[in-house]
Amino acid sequence: MVGQVTANTLFTIGYEGAVVDDFIATLLKVGVQTVIDIRDIPVSRRRGFSKSALSRHCVDQGLTYVHLRPLGDPKEGREAARAGRYEQFHTIFSTHLGTLSAQSALSEAIKIASDSISCLLCYERDHRFCHRNIVAGEMKRLGAFTLKHIGVPQGR
Repeated sequence: MVGQVTANTLFTIGYEGAVVDDFIATLLKVGVQTVIDIRDIPVSRRRGFSKSALSRHCVDQGLTYVHLRPLGDPKEGREAARAGRYEQFHTIFSTHLGTLSAQSALSEAIKIASDSISCLLCYERDHRFCHRNIVAGEMKRLGAFTLKHIGVPQGR
């Protein structure tokens, strides 16, 4: 499947319900080279998905791992999304994305994704309800990427 991926392809993925081996296998299958973790707080109750463990798993499989915390959804945005207040979530995150630190991280993400086939990582399985969809949309607009939202088989 790597042959079908172009240099300007940007993937997004959520690990909700996944196990780390399946997650890594999914990334490798589509040709991802760099995982861009855009969680505000990169810890997880899901085994293997906290920052240090996930970074080790990625490196062990030849993937580059980068954490760009400024692109994470702030607490208020996460709370609004969890409560199903998606318009409020979108407003909160869009405002956050306009901050200097988020804009700097967005530029860094665009550079990384321009240099290697990359995948934005967050928790939510469905990209439509996750801030990574907003980040990916901005990266597409500014960096002319083709977006592909991929999923991981449900955990065992």
